[in-house]
Amino acid sequence: MALWIHSPGGSVPAMLAIRDVMRLVPNDVSTLALGIAYSAGKFLLSAGTPGKRRALPHARVLMHQGSAGIGGTAVDIELQADDLRHTRDTVLGIIAHDTGRPIERVFEDSLHDHWYTARQALEYGFIDAIVQDFDEVGPARRDSAGFGPTRGGSGR
Repeated sequence: MALWIHSPGGSVPAMLAIRDVMRLVPNDVSTLALGIAYSAGKFLLSAGTPGKRRALPHARVLMHQGSAGIGGTAVDIELQADDLRHTRDTVLGIIAHDTGRPIERVFEDSLHDHWYTARQALEYGFIDAIVQDFDEVGPARRDSAGFGPTRGGSGR
């Protein structure tokens, strides 16, 4: 299964649900950053199967802590802030696991918007490789007689 990502980010609960499904399916999930993998997009990029997390050479990755608008009574705000801290700690713990970085480092790096080139994303551990050739990520193609998969070529 392949998840090609070009995302400015999005909903944290939706992001966590997608990651849960990525872990539940009985297949490897390869991820590829096409242009931007910001915030929730970065989270899903690094949630791919280890060894199968990739980015195109000019892809950009953004990590930061999630944000939320809260309101209501003082009690409501306190409860929402507790939930936001719990969600933050959950997400940062998963990022630390997926990248092999200490949680303290991930926490520090996420305090402000932190932008990464594909090379920097590789060094941080968000991805495992920078794609240089379509054959690295493209589906196997069938030969012209349909006898089986081949790599590369036009199939003619």
